[in-house]
Amino acid sequence: MKTILALETSCDETAVAILRGRNSHSGLELLASEVASQIAEHEKHGGIVPEIAARNHLVHAPRLLERTTLDAKIHMSMVDAFAATSGPGLASSLMIGASIAKGLAIGFGKPYLAINHLEGHLLSPFFGGADGDVQIRPNVSLIVSGGHTMLIRVHGLGDYQLIGRTVDDAAGEAFDKVAKMLGLGYPGGPEIEKRARAGNPDRFDLPRSMLDSENFSFSGLKTAVRYLLLKLGVIPRRADGEGPYTRSLDYREPKSDQSPCEGSVSSARDERVINDLCASFQQAVIDVLVRKTISAAQKYDVDLVTMSGGVSCNHELRRQLGEACARERFEFKSAEAWLCTDNAAMIAFAALLRSQAGFESKLTEEIDPNLALAL
Repeated sequence: MKTILALETSCDETAVAILRGRNSHSGLELLASEVASQIAEHEKHGGIVPEIAARNHLVHAPRLLERTTLDAKIHMSMVDAFAATSGPGLASSLMIGASIAKGLAIGFGKPYLAINHLEGHLLSPFFGGADGDVQIRPNVSLIVSGGHTMLIRVHGLGDYQLIGRTVDDAAGEAFDKVAKMLGLGYPGGPEIEKRARAGNPDRFDLPRSMLDSENFSFSGLKTAVRYLLLKLGVIPRRADGEGPYTRSLDYREPKSDQSPCEGSVSSARDERVINDLCASFQQAVIDVLVRKTISAAQKYDVDLVTMSGGVSCNHELRRQLGEACARERFEFKSAEAWLCTDNAAMIAFAALLRSQAGFESKLTEEIDPNLALAL
């Protein structure tokens, strides 16, 4: 039986979790898991501000450590190993979680495990496996998050091969940037998904880039949306061309009582246009992700496809990839929704599996904001 306490501070969410597992074939017991979100702090800036994120980690981490140990009804001395995300992520944020975990490991004389944030996502579909089986089976895995979009061939724990990755914007970044163009909220993924439910995904013909490549590109799709907004008469509110945007489908000249740089959605017709645009954009992203994932699974002759990361919370992506896998006779596993966004439970899970395999990090190991998962 091993008990792991893990911290996740790679970006703008502070998370602490305590996980217990008996052996590589046993079930897991998540004793406690807490996440402090900073969305409200960063929303006003339209994106993550590293200094604000780091300051908030310092505020939230001690409180979450106290709360998780109380919820788990254990003392720190009962923890068998301490883990933290060591990369990739924001350097100033990674440093806080890693420093706390190292300090606890030194103070209680326990091992320290430095965990790759992307490996936490990669392994999360196996968290709480059926009948307690947490063995990592060979699979093709799609990791799709705010900062990363990649396909990985998984041979086993710690044995990963990079199939393809984004060459510019990740899918999550494209969602955020398009949402900003449309004057929607941050983060952009949930806002676009909500609008897309009421929209027609066939309304606008948007590009699907690099379909014959194993790599991804979403920058061209984002640019296509921007030019479409101009064609529709959607006028930037600011001179620098950044959102939010005024929306008027029939825009030709400013009305006498309204500046072209003022206002928002002015009619139900405008609402339909924005909903259809969101649906069309979302479908373009999904088409690329599904096609490339299925192609990779066929090429590398696996029988399992997995998906993880924040964008995998998207219900339409889950449905369409699941249906595509069923048609092609692949088993499909997706991380549970609560495990898709940044959390410490997935870091604890990766640390537990690595600890059971005899892995331990040196206390001198440094964080790496650009840490690679596979080559």
